[in-house]
Amino acid sequence: MTPRRVTLSARDGLAMSALEWPGPRDRMPVLVLSGICRSALDAVTIAAHQAGRRRVVALDYIGHGESARATDPARYRPEALIRDVMDAMAALHLHQVALVGTSFGGLAAMAMSLMRPTAIAAVVLNDIGPRIEPVGREAVVDFIGTDPASPTLDAALAWFRERHPPMPLLDDAAWRDFATRTYAEGADGHWHPRWDIRIAQQAVGDAAGPPPDLWPYFGALATRPLMLVHGEESRLLSAATVAEMQRAQPAMQVVRLPGTGHAPTLGEPPVAAALEGFLDRLP
Repeated sequence: MTPRRVTLSARDGLAMSALEWPGPRDRMPVLVLSGICRSALDAVTIAAHQAGRRRVVALDYIGHGESARATDPARYRPEALIRDVMDAMAALHLHQVALVGTSFGGLAAMAMSLMRPTAIAAVVLNDIGPRIEPVGREAVVDFIGTDPASPTLDAALAWFRERHPPMPLLDDAAWRDFATRTYAEGADGHWHPRWDIRIAQQAVGDAAGPPPDLWPYFGALATRPLMLVHGEESRLLSAATVAEMQRAQPAMQVVRLPGTGHAPTLGEPPVAAALEGFLDRLP
């Protein structure tokens, strides 16, 4: 099913873009929030299973995908991006959603569950939790802040695979698809990231400041169906943090991917099956 591209206006007039796959209005919609160096295109895998059964919406944050780039990179600070998400949810009449959040998208889910509790009915956290390991944060900043400006897609794919954490469940075709959702051909004929690389320092780097205590935000998920996907080789989410999350939320469903780094694509067969089962149990 082909999605429609929706354009919204942020409070400051910048254009926000979203992808929407239609579904019954009497069922809980799914909102997909990507990682900070990803885009709405990552929702294609989920939509392939859910479109027609549920409404699926994926948002491009400002500075990402088809959304506008900001003149001032400070516009990419986490609080501004999360405010945009809440505004977009209101504009798109997304209420009581099942939110699937990868990395930064999962942090946004935790924050919104505390800030706007009636908006979020169920949450899937993809390789993120209330503690982010410092060494993982540094690696993310470096990756996000680099534009390889590859002369061909094959060169972009090679650069991407060499630097990306391990993803043993992806075959060559899946890696190529992953790369085309990460890089786009520019007017100069070279392949560039689908995000403004200035976002690195503002969203997760030094300019973002030290991360707040996220455990109260995670605690806000206690009354909701909750699933966690953990790449066991993740440098951002440790096994110790996962164990502490389980102690705090014993009902949380955990899907572990051995040998996989940050962050799973959600298309890996064990994750896709678990995610479909999780969503099937929702109204």
